[in-house]
Amino acid sequence: MVDSCLSFVSIYGSFLRRSLSAAGLSSQTIDIDSDTTVHFWGPSVATSKPPLVLIHGFGPHGVWQWRPQISFFAREFDVYIPDLLFFGDSFTKCSDRSEVFQAASVAKLLEKLRISRYSVVGTSYGGFVAYRMAAMWPERVEKVVIASSGVNMRRSDNSELLKRAKMDSIEDFMLPSTAAQMRTLIGLAVFRRPYIPDFFLNDFINKLYRENRKEKLELLKGLTIGQDDTDQTLSPLPQEVLVVWGEHDQIFLMEKAIELHKLLGERAKLQVIKKTSHVPQLEQAGQFNNIVKDFLNGLS
Repeated sequence: MVDSCLSFVSIYGSFLRRSLSAAGLSSQTIDIDSDTTVHFWGPSVATSKPPLVLIHGFGPHGVWQWRPQISFFAREFDVYIPDLLFFGDSFTKCSDRSEVFQAASVAKLLEKLRISRYSVVGTSYGGFVAYRMAAMWPERVEKVVIASSGVNMRRSDNSELLKRAKMDSIEDFMLPSTAAQMRTLIGLAVFRRPYIPDFFLNDFINKLYRENRKEKLELLKGLTIGQDDTDQTLSPLPQEVLVVWGEHDQIFLMEKAIELHKLLGERAKLQVIKKTSHVPQLEQAGQFNNIVKDFLNGLS
């Protein structure tokens, strides 16, 4: 009866929208070109506050992954939370499925909004996008935060991840279609593993994972990052970079954070948050927020 009559995901989604409105953000959609439409939450009118772009990872679209950050950062920044293509209400007719195209689409959105200089924060897959934006447009991207994101991943890292998950397919892990698969994903993504009943997991899958499944599978296959096992030649970034990682991340292990910190250059810093896994911005939101805020304000 609960499964058929009550959607906790829908209820929480309504709460999120009210929270965004209370923070001064509104839901907006822009055609960035003739093929591509991007939905985002942001201020209706830009202010004198510095712009900050929060880029979500795979899974639920933007605001679900940044809920504790929205009202916190909206006090000092003009916060923009785009839905990446094929998440939420963003889509394209173009066949390109790479993270490079995602980066170009976010950059075009900001150009349409006449925002010429901004900082970016990306988590997981969103960190891939944030890295590409910073590398391609150093004159636009001021500071970069890469959270829980194996930008330096190798092909073999997926094989090791599947061993930890005890699964055969990276697609089934990243885009779960059953309660059991979703429970496995959550079990590796969070430090403390709560019991979640099947009806809630199925509601989560139906509301947030089933849409655009074909295109999301293509996004996984379209990644240009992590396609071989050669020595990493990741280019350092010219910007100040903050790498934030959960100490117990089971999706991108701690060793990836240490390596990435070295690869990104002399201006990169690494902050590790204890008692968190792959989503420190949700598990230890207060600590995450203060670390990122101090970095953006030049206090760390």
